[in-house]
Amino acid sequence: MKNVGIIYNNRIPEALDLSMAILHELDLPEGSWYSPAENLESLAPRAEGTDLVVTVGGDGTILRAVRFTGPANIPIVGINMGRLGPPSPGGGSTIEQGPYHALNDFVVARGAASRVVSIAGTIDGAQVSTFRADGLILSTATGSTGYNLAVGGPILDPESDALVLKTVAAHMGLTAALVLRSDAEVTLQLEGYQGAVLSVDGYEDYDLQPGDRVDLAQSPYKATFLRANPPSYFFGTLTRRLGFSIRGQ
Repeated sequence: MKNVGIIYNNRIPEALDLSMAILHELDLPEGSWYSPAENLESLAPRAEGTDLVVTVGGDGTILRAVRFTGPANIPIVGINMGRLGPPSPGGGSTIEQGPYHALNDFVVARGAASRVVSIAGTIDGAQVSTFRADGLILSTATGSTGYNLAVGGPILDPESDALVLKTVAAHMGLTAALVLRSDAEVTLQLEGYQGAVLSVDGYEDYDLQPGDRVDLAQSPYKATFLRANPPSYFFGTLTRRLGFSIRGQ
């Protein structure tokens, strides 16, 4: 092994303490390093010499870390500190051309206004529907157990490359979730007079105006996670977290 990088949540004081303990007490290679998740832009030169990244925090820390590890194909192992940090500052910024990469999902949804948004959706160039809803979610298999699940979407096998398109509180148009093949190309265009917000993995927000278009497709990057158990362990863990009992246990 070359070096180990440790990315921690700077809003949790214990996360820094644990990161320093890992770095100094586990006899890691000399070039190993640690960094707050907020400073990942400066880490690019370290990617070539890093074999493993340990995240110390929670899901949000992992979502930030994959921006660094995904393009470099560096595996991640996460340590959950078991508590929620303060929320990120609210408010969107003006959207640029991108591209943006997400581990969980992209969401186009109404902002502070209470009115629904009108979104024209196409898949591979074919018009699907004009959705009038609180929002639309396009999620990966990893993200299918997040916001998508909370609004009634399906759970995908964690090794699936499929995508899920799901409405949030639909008022008109298609309400059922669509499970799409991995190479599907989805276009969402904001119609009407109501603005919206594009949310990337729930922590980067960009303002959309009527007429703006978002083109979505599978990223060329893959997030790699170390496992302590075989892939099938996912299903038992999922049912326990959802509060379902298993016969005989």
